[in-house]
Amino acid sequence: MLCQKCKKNEANTHVKSVVNGNYEEYMLCSECAKEMGYTNLWSDMSSDFGSILGSFFSNALPARSETTRCKTCGSTYHDIAKSGQVGCADCYELFLSELMPSIRRIHGNTTHCGKRPGFARKEETKADEVNIESEIDVLKNKLQKAIEEQNFELAAELRDKIKEKEESK
Repeated sequence: MLCQKCKKNEANTHVKSVVNGNYEEYMLCSECAKEMGYTNLWSDMSSDFGSILGSFFSNALPARSETTRCKTCGSTYHDIAKSGQVGCADCYELFLSELMPSIRRIHGNTTHCGKRPGFARKEETKADEVNIESEIDVLKNKLQKAIEEQNFELAAELRDKIKEKEESK
């Protein structure tokens, strides 16, 4: 379809507008869309997003990082602060002291807590229950030996530990 304004170029921008209750649609080429003030929203948003992330890193640019470059990707800390993107995994090691305050400010933490699927948590819970059961069995065996040896103080301690473990299940 041809542009509805210049009627020369192929239309690649679809504009819908409602002004004072009047609904209008235009099919425009990129040149006419720019003339009318319509720009590529996604490219504008991605550059804005990079500058927003960059603002987190640019609060304090240390002097050493201006001359320090990553051997793998060639990024400086200034490049990271400007784009909001870390160049590569080696940049994290090289610029760790500069990145940590920003990472802490953005994420609230610097250690990954992660999430595990529900089934993994259930299996872990089952494994914990099995471990507690085996601990109780070991304690009961020790209790039996303590009773046979008439070591009643140890038997009382073991009895209390067994109760504690059973209540924690």
